[in-house]
Amino acid sequence: PGGRMIVLKSAAELDAMHRSNRVVHLALNAVAEAAAPGVSTAELDSLAEELILSEGGKPAFKGYRGFPATLCTSVNDEIVHGIPSPKVQLREGDILSVDCGVILDGFFGDAALSFGIGHVNGVGERLMNVTKRCLDHAVEAVGPGKRLGDIGAAVQTHAEDSGFGVVREFVGHGIGRSLHEEPQVPNYGQAGRGQILKPGLVLAIEPMITAGSWRVKIDDDGWTARTEDGKLAAHFEFSVAVTSDGHRVLGLEE
Repeated sequence: PGGRMIVLKSAAELDAMHRSNRVVHLALNAVAEAAAPGVSTAELDSLAEELILSEGGKPAFKGYRGFPATLCTSVNDEIVHGIPSPKVQLREGDILSVDCGVILDGFFGDAALSFGIGHVNGVGERLMNVTKRCLDHAVEAVGPGKRLGDIGAAVQTHAEDSGFGVVREFVGHGIGRSLHEEPQVPNYGQAGRGQILKPGLVLAIEPMITAGSWRVKIDDDGWTARTEDGKLAAHFEFSVAVTSDGHRVLGLEE
């Protein structure tokens, strides 16, 4: 739809994207390590920005369509696009979803993870585990000759079988020399439907799963998306390349 081209990457380009995603994962891991009760999301943001710059990259989100920060930091019922702030101090039992993008040598990396601050209660912990498993199932659904719908179906089936909601409003996307490329990658759908996956395609796959309704409302800041019913949400994301014999999660040690 829209007639926009799908861009397949060469082996050298995939290696470049692996490097940009490696910096994303370094930043996410540093943030997860530093996050603790009393730490503000603004502090985590500057930590990530310094690390990205020290690795020769640039924050991909900062200034993108006017977004003001390096990270998206979304707490509890916030699903995605939360803006880091010195006023948002993490508390014991919070769930924090962190989304990070990097530009390195002209290629974008994009990944996200959710984790608990201190001890997290039953439903929050289960939600994070299920959302991560949704991403794992989605990655397993990637390979040459498979279809786009296989990815969404894998996420939706696991989430809904676990009693959770799947956000419709936001989708994954192709990624490469631009942060958002074709195709869109919904977290719901029917297996065996949609376009055929070809080697060299890179998809940012990002399940956003909720403990209640999947419906979303946007805050007055124009960015922060939260669950309409105020229940918890979690978000995980990998950038995944289709290879000739399967898939490759970019940025993770191989």
